[in-house]
Amino acid sequence: MSAATRSSGGQEPPMAAGVALARMARQVRLGRWGVWVALACGPLALAVAALPSPAAPTAAAPAPSSSTVRTPAAADPSGYAELYLAAWLRSAASDESSAQARLAQAMAPSVALPQPAGAQSVLERAVAVRSAHREGGQWSVTVAAQYADFSVRYFAVPVVADASGGSFAVTGAPGQVAGPTTAKTPESVYGVVLPAKGVLAATVAEFLRTYLTGLGQVDRYLAPGVQLAALSGTSYTDLQVEQASAIEEAAAAETVPADGTKTRVRVQIKAQDKAGAWPLAYELTLTARAGRWEVSAFATASIAGGGGRS
Repeated sequence: MSAATRSSGGQEPPMAAGVALARMARQVRLGRWGVWVALACGPLALAVAALPSPAAPTAAAPAPSSSTVRTPAAADPSGYAELYLAAWLRSAASDESSAQARLAQAMAPSVALPQPAGAQSVLERAVAVRSAHREGGQWSVTVAAQYADFSVRYFAVPVVADASGGSFAVTGAPGQVAGPTTAKTPESVYGVVLPAKGVLAATVAEFLRTYLTGLGQVDRYLAPGVQLAALSGTSYTDLQVEQASAIEEAAAAETVPADGTKTRVRVQIKAQDKAGAWPLAYELTLTARAGRWEVSAFATASIAGGGGRS
């Protein structure tokens, strides 16, 4: 035991006791602050605890079933084949510096240019008429070349497309082929001939005359809610109905049937303007309402969402 301790009878000196008391007071204050901080941070701590841990692994999204997998459609390179064939036919090996020759060579560097001799008919346009998709992004596009002398030749252009459909390349020289044959026309479903003086034929004729000539109010022939865009760039003065036929037997009735009855009609007309007579054909759907037929579908007609006629 030290002399200082012995002199105080085993008690700590006054200075040491003061230091101990100050330390205890500081600990008490820190403890109070800790309690207030814990109370203030309690809601925040709960909110933080509710957040997912960044280290926690996320579950992988389930793979789509085979029934929902969508394979993107292959891009059709018909337009690319049209452009190439037009440039190829308008180019010549003797003038590789021409714009058409440079374009053809840029699209197919390995394909030789033609060598025209003498006067050639001028190419008017090239139009794709058929395309066939093969494996590995390979395509064969049949392109019709129409000339100024009204002759037409057909060429098969081999084209390859990448997986995204954003890049194409001509893989070989075009080959002249036979053009597509004319398909057999199926029998028309419009088998009910409308009486020329019947109420339905009269409605169709009046509607088309008003619509094509622009004389009169076409809305009076339309069913409620139907809107029809006006024609532009036309100057028909009159028309004549050549033939009108329908699918449903109700169209040939002498009187208008019950409200809600629908019929689909195909009408062939001859429209007259200053330049001559033009054979035109239209398909319409008419609906019976209040003792008369109204046009409920026609060409670009659209059903308006409310606000239609009543």
